[in-house]
Amino acid sequence: MNTVRSIQALNARELEAGTAPEASWHRDFADTAYIFIGGLPFDLSEGDIITIFSQYGEPTHIHLARDKETGKSKGFAFLKYEDQRSTDLAVDNMGGAQLMGRTLRVDHTRYKKKEGQDEDEGKIEKFVVTKSEDEASAESEEERPMLKEEIELAKMINNHEDDEDPMKAYRLDRKREEVQAALQELTTKNDSRNGHRHKHHHRTNEGPGEKAMESQKTREIKDVDPSLGATGRPM
Repeated sequence: MNTVRSIQALNARELEAGTAPEASWHRDFADTAYIFIGGLPFDLSEGDIITIFSQYGEPTHIHLARDKETGKSKGFAFLKYEDQRSTDLAVDNMGGAQLMGRTLRVDHTRYKKKEGQDEDEGKIEKFVVTKSEDEASAESEEERPMLKEEIELAKMINNHEDDEDPMKAYRLDRKREEVQAALQELTTKNDSRNGHRHKHHHRTNEGPGEKAMESQKTREIKDVDPSLGATGRPM
């Protein structure tokens, strides 16, 4: 708890003094992309921790301390981010947060793997979305331009000038919701357009052969009864 209060006090002083990001106390840890996470609920898995902390950046490695005999969590972990600046956001936003009745302690750390530890142990593979054959086929047939909401989201993600803003994660989540709504609207419009094309196709499926057969049928009817006209109806 003392660590949490110390960090909060440091942040409060920097905020009051208008300290620039490059002069912040966080810069003392610019050489490490690891954070220490203490006070974790014992039921949380590595996947749970990654899910919680991925809102501040892309995690690349995690080590959750476990009891060698029972395999149960000891309640603390080390997490590495792809972008070192993500550690600042995680420390400022998650330190002191309440999670399942426990208070999290989050701080910068210089983590080193133990001797003999597997290099790939704890490595986090990037999540790759596998597209279905229909989706891949649709994209190959027609490459659509980016939506306005997608362009705005990309600009927000690539703009690192406001990385220190604790509200950035919230704004990104809201923008992602806008993107999903826009994509859903686009999908609905495309489905409606495709449905109209199918209906039009069914109305024009009468070929020359069918017309010829109909004419032949009419002639046969007239041969049987001369009183019938060209349409096969009584004259």
